[in-house]
Amino acid sequence: MTTAHDLTIVSLEIPSDYPVERGDLSLALAGAELIDLMEAGTVALDGVLLRPVSQAGSGDRLLDAAASLLVRDPAESVPDWLWRRGDGLAAQYLEAAGADGGGRRRPRRNARGGTDRPAAADPSARRRATDRWSGADPVLAALAAAVGVRHESADQSADPEDDGIATVLAAVNDAVVELAAIRQRRSIEEAAFDNIWRGL
Repeated sequence: MTTAHDLTIVSLEIPSDYPVERGDLSLALAGAELIDLMEAGTVALDGVLLRPVSQAGSGDRLLDAAASLLVRDPAESVPDWLWRRGDGLAAQYLEAAGADGGGRRRPRRNARGGTDRPAAADPSARRRATDRWSGADPVLAALAAAVGVRHESADQSADPEDDGIATVLAAVNDAVVELAAIRQRRSIEEAAFDNIWRGL
């Protein structure tokens, strides 16, 4: 399993003060994929620019799909990658985790065609994700914090020693903040539009 799968499970399993926004999760998942691709030697960073290195497969369908989208010319920046790859990405990972479009577990069908209890994530995948979470894995904790799921030790976690990972995590945070500003601006514009119509 990958960091993105682990992040998806954490977003489903760990309580947070506010619901995880799908757009925020998509951006963080794109960042998680990028970090795994960097650690696998598939891509390297030149400042904030992505430099594809190899096409070796990981064995994970979604991560290999991410690797196939890397472009050599012109070089793409980390923020541009997050927005491009992140478009709708949460839905793909939620589906892989057995969740419906709203991030809830899909009910399991029984032999009579009805439904009973929700389907659980693959036990080994869930165990790996929860082990990383309980062990305060700094990358997973930072990505989860970006989407609003905080680990109790997140504030004490040291910044990653790897500059490339730190660059990706900072870009994820910036993108989530930018997306929140876009949402707020749209909300204000819609409210103003509604007020105009009410005044007619």
